Amino acid sequence: MRKLLGLASVLLTIFFSVSLHAAEPQHKVGVLFVVHGGSEENNLGNTFDNSLQFFQYDPNNSIFKRIIWNPNAWPSVVESDDSQDYANASSQYIKYSFQNARIGSIDPAPDITDRQFEAMTLKLDALGKERGIEFVTDIAHWLGSQTFIHRLPWPRYLYGPQVEGGAALTYCGSKADGGPWKHCNPERYNVDGPGERLLKRGAEEIIMVDLTTSGVRFWKTYDVVSMTRRMVDDWNQRNGTNVKVRWVNDPTDLMRDSFPTDPPNWTRSLGKPKVNPQVPLEGRPNPLIQDPLLINSMVDGIAAGMSPAVEPANTAVLIVNHSIRDGNQAYDPKVNDTVQMDELIKTELLRRYSDLKADNILGSWMGLKVENPNIRVTQPGGNNTERSREMRGESLGNAWLYLSDRELPGGDHQYRYWEALDLFRERGIDHIVVAFTQIVTDSVLNLVELPNQIAKEIGWKTWLQAESLDFETYPEVGHPFTDYWGVWLNTSCKVPDGPEDATEECCLTMGGCGDLRPYPPARQTAITQARQDTDPSLGFDISAYGHLGYDAQKGAPNDHEPVQEQYRGTWQLWRPANTDPRIGELLASQVAKLLDQGAEQ
Repeated sequence: MRKLLGLASVLLTIFFSVSLHAAEPQHKVGVLFVVHGGSEENNLGNTFDNSLQFFQYDPNNSIFKRIIWNPNAWPSVVESDDSQDYANASSQYIKYSFQNARIGSIDPAPDITDRQFEAMTLKLDALGKERGIEFVTDIAHWLGSQTFIHRLPWPRYLYGPQVEGGAALTYCGSKADGGPWKHCNPERYNVDGPGERLLKRGAEEIIMVDLTTSGVRFWKTYDVVSMTRRMVDDWNQRNGTNVKVRWVNDPTDLMRDSFPTDPPNWTRSLGKPKVNPQVPLEGRPNPLIQDPLLINSMVDGIAAGMSPAVEPANTAVLIVNHSIRDGNQAYDPKVNDTVQMDELIKTELLRRYSDLKADNILGSWMGLKVENPNIRVTQPGGNNTERSREMRGESLGNAWLYLSDRELPGGDHQYRYWEALDLFRERGIDHIVVAFTQIVTDSVLNLVELPNQIAKEIGWKTWLQAESLDFETYPEVGHPFTDYWGVWLNTSCKVPDGPEDATEECCLTMGGCGDLRPYPPARQTAITQARQDTDPSLGFDISAYGHLGYDAQKGAPNDHEPVQEQYRGTWQLWRPANTDPRIGELLASQVAKLLDQGAEQ
């Protein structure tokens, strides 16, 4: 019902946007609001579609070449594991099943982005009346569940086939993967996308404005922009038109100009490019991330996470962010944009709170895969990296600066998030606000995943709401925490010194399980093979006061109070902007500024 109401609301907004201007012919500008997209509900059908949609933008990837349009391969997609980047569908399905259940089964992100879209459209309508412009608007997703496939940049491209001998993508499940899936339409990809709808409504140009990761430039949005431009080029060729596509967040087209040119049609699947234009970042700004409307909404969200019982002088702010894919630093300035945006947030925080210490506002990144010299590389473009416990079993920490040779930012953005938390623990900080500044909408990512990542380090009982709980957000249990982080793990471990096929339940309790089973569990993957995300050695107990500052050799943990050097303060998440009216104003005003720049040229 929420999805139907949300769709009806968006369609109503679009209708009014058109009807308000129907009386007089005007210059017609199409505006595409670009967001990450995903699923409101977690099910096998959405898992299948999202898993393949990852790869529609990379024609050099084996999934593109061998899976997307191959009916024989479709039944195996939702069982795929971590051996293929971003194809670990089975783990993702388990993770999102847990996360969605924690918040009452419906991810709020799609509904929130619809509200942001409506606010932008209403602001553009008002601007259009002042300027004699008719704005027509739509919304584009990088990923689209079965409900939102019509928001992919070019659904019929994915409908395909795009490979010789392939079949159109019409799969709706089989007995092997829980099909046929309820409400699945085999022709779901054979529809217009958002850009096509704008063109059919008479758009004379298309302007794209992006909040995929709070507006920082990013390869995912570049995928959407590039696919939209390909679709528009096709439209222009067939209709004899000359519609142009511009991107608010990258008005000088840095990412297009810096994209590697050799091999032709390069993507990271081909390895390091032979020719990279090396376009300098200087003079190629992202105006949206510098807008005070965005910065102030972020700072207000951080202020909402502060503890009324702790003075700013004893408060720290941990900024956590995702990064890029290894190799994409050849053209992707996401990390640079993020650091710039975070510095503006930090400056405003220090202006508002004079007692807040600059050294206690730190930027940080997730973990990344590490090299295992025992793995033999056998495929072109392959590598010998794997997940590790030291890096928390994570793989999204390639925070490489633009055009660098795998260089992390320095200064206050040099940390992994657990390193920054450990610094705050050592400094005796009384309260930590955790802010994921690449997010402007609530989703399971910040409502469930991030709290568990933080809790494994500094505990769940240190969460500011641990006693009062939060049943509005987490209706069943009042909190986001699981027993151990790694809900997708294989929890069967080999019995040490036992028969080869003997297994037992792994111990996933910090301090041990009162028997001979080790914690953390021993590595189960052969050392000559890449450790995948299901290996139980990568699991972390969500203990009362966390792993940082605790040493099992010095004694048992205590569920009622911190021991040894465990964290003794509290922590809380920031509040994303969500439906803050400034977001609609931000989007509309940035579109207007780009139009003004075009008029000046």
